[in-house]
Amino acid sequence: MQIYASKEHIIAALQKGVRLDGRKPEEYRKITIETNVTATAEGSARVKFGDSEVIAGVKLSTGTPYPDTPDKGVLIVNAEMLPLSNPAFEPGPPSINAIETSRVIDRGIRESDTINVKDLCIREGELVWLVNVDICPINADGTMIDIGALAAIAALKGAKLPPLKDDKPDYKAEPTGDMLPVSSMPIPITVIKIGDVLVMDPTFEELSIADSRLTVTTLADGTICAMQKGGDGTLKIEDIEKMLELTTKKASELRKDLEKALK
Repeated sequence: MQIYASKEHIIAALQKGVRLDGRKPEEYRKITIETNVTATAEGSARVKFGDSEVIAGVKLSTGTPYPDTPDKGVLIVNAEMLPLSNPAFEPGPPSINAIETSRVIDRGIRESDTINVKDLCIREGELVWLVNVDICPINADGTMIDIGALAAIAALKGAKLPPLKDDKPDYKAEPTGDMLPVSSMPIPITVIKIGDVLVMDPTFEELSIADSRLTVTTLADGTICAMQKGGDGTLKIEDIEKMLELTTKKASELRKDLEKALK
């Protein structure tokens, strides 16, 4: 993994209240959210945090339910860390980073009951909707969990069910107009700790030298539905309390941005 500045250099700047790109520790880069960016998916979105850019697409198909959940549809979240998005990523099987990103985003959506999977049942025990969410970074400059989840939620909120023909989606026909049953918007926010400083919206370079990180996924009422700790460093109780405060506040702001983009 290539690091462009020493950890000591970054810490020295943070102790003065600035980062290498000129931002304050808790300051975000410019955020843009676009929806319906591709015609080949039932729902799609593009999200940018500064130089970080991710596209998410929702593909709907039909299939048989799992034997232990005959009346529930299936949700699958997959995040790819493509080499074209960052030279540190390598081709081949999914990396630990890609697997963690997929699972954290999936957990936030699943544990918040964002999608009522029972509403995805067409015929109990026989036929259900399969919801596949694919997340692909175009340029990975940090914050992949946060930006990927925001793109995934935006894509899910805009997804329309295709009509069925012989129990198969007819992708060539006009969408039915029925939206995917998405009831909430879980927003994950990641805070990293470098030295003694808490940093939000970290760049790839900052993530590379972080001592620890915490990703907190919350709902509109502040309910925490998922948490993920990363990094080898420890977190004090006061660190976690401050992180929870920061993540809850920022999630509320991003949710408003997302609601505007979906109108």
